[in-house]
Amino acid sequence: MSTTNNTSLDIKMMQLAMELAKKAAIADEVPVGAVIYDADGTIWGQGHNLTITNSDPTAHAEIIALREAGKKYESANLTGLMLAVTLEPCAMCAQAMAWARIKSIHFAARDEKSGGVLHGAKVFAHRTCHHKPTVLDGLMAEESRDLLQKFFKSKRNAK
Repeated sequence: MSTTNNTSLDIKMMQLAMELAKKAAIADEVPVGAVIYDADGTIWGQGHNLTITNSDPTAHAEIIALREAGKKYESANLTGLMLAVTLEPCAMCAQAMAWARIKSIHFAARDEKSGGVLHGAKVFAHRTCHHKPTVLDGLMAEESRDLLQKFFKSKRNAK
């Protein structure tokens, strides 16, 4: 994967996703943010992790954004829309993006433990995956990684 195809719009949306990730950290949630947008820059959905706040293990940033986008788009089929997220999506989120037919995914930091795109389940690599979005990684990776590391370090130090 690479960052060579990121546009100024993708950068702007990843910056917004980073702001959402910071809101998650303030709410004591794992700092991940996601934004779903179209080529014109219209934001269809956005969110940050709410698993603890909502007592919902599926309330990942990407799922929150997909739910909002589906409502605004008035369809579960989000063909043509793009997603910027600050961390490699897990297998659950990647599969949801495939079902939603997201056009492309731009993610910041890789997640070697729980990622489901380049690591772990590698959802889009399977022959049976019915929709495979374009995947670009690395945009603002260092900033995302730093935010995550700082968050988890504070958790370890609090014990």
